[in-house]
Amino acid sequence: MKGPLFYSKILLFGEYGIIKDSKGLSIPYNFYNGALKVEENLEGFALKSNESLRNFAFYLKDLQEGEPSLVQFNIDELLTDINNGLYFDSSIPQGYGVGSSGALVAAIYDQYAKDKITVLENLTKDKLLALKGIFGKMESFFHGTSSGLDPLNSYLSLPILINSKDNIEPAGIPSQIVDGKGAVFLIDSGIVGETAPMITIFMEKLKDHGFRNVLKEEFIKHTDNCVENFLKGDFKSLFSNTKQLSSVVFNHFKPMIPEQFHQVWQKGIETNDYYLKLCGSGGGGYILGFTPDIDKAKESLKDYELEVVYQF
Repeated sequence: MKGPLFYSKILLFGEYGIIKDSKGLSIPYNFYNGALKVEENLEGFALKSNESLRNFAFYLKDLQEGEPSLVQFNIDELLTDINNGLYFDSSIPQGYGVGSSGALVAAIYDQYAKDKITVLENLTKDKLLALKGIFGKMESFFHGTSSGLDPLNSYLSLPILINSKDNIEPAGIPSQIVDGKGAVFLIDSGIVGETAPMITIFMEKLKDHGFRNVLKEEFIKHTDNCVENFLKGDFKSLFSNTKQLSSVVFNHFKPMIPEQFHQVWQKGIETNDYYLKLCGSGGGGYILGFTPDIDKAKESLKDYELEVVYQF
């Protein structure tokens, strides 16, 4: 093992909205993790990861030359380790909206950045924003653009509240109740989602005045309410706002919902057994669910495997 484990994350609220300054809430998800490792005879996934890391190293070299004040890396050490068989050994599924590239970025920064900001410091808002900026530039290698939130969440392993683009802070979330009826869960769509095409669709939609209005008046409003309800532990209001959010996504973000889930999505809104929302950019990967009664949701969704993330 070349470094510590870094965990996956789940953005509970804020997908797409945070691009337009909505609130957001991201939590670590310890079920999946990854770590840097070195092995001599690489094959399969490890070999592919090693080759990708080489390209990433050259990207980071260009990044630090272009923006020397942003971040500096021990590039020579990184390249030496890559030549010796460095790869990212990860159980985090790729293209599933749970931060596979975020964990990798966090691991590389932790191991190879010079003068790095560490988790042990007093993490002021300025330091958090600086980290977010660095991680955003690093993760852009994988997605074209990145907010930097996934790597930040993975690096700190703390829930993060996004108040706006320039205002983020660690968040205290309500304690889990192990046998609580209410739950947040994941459904595996069975399709790998790609972030870049989904972001492109969203950016195209933003050119439409009507869609911009829906985003501002409905999507962002309900997202902000959901974040506040969740943090306060006001679950009755949370379900009311999550239902509204699920409806807005169903009506205006259809391309981001895999087609075979359109009916399942609508059924949740109609029966109130559960409410579905996008996990990350959508288009595949995981779908996030909220339910006031996990047993009822499991019965209603018996054709699917539900992975419970958080109970209350």
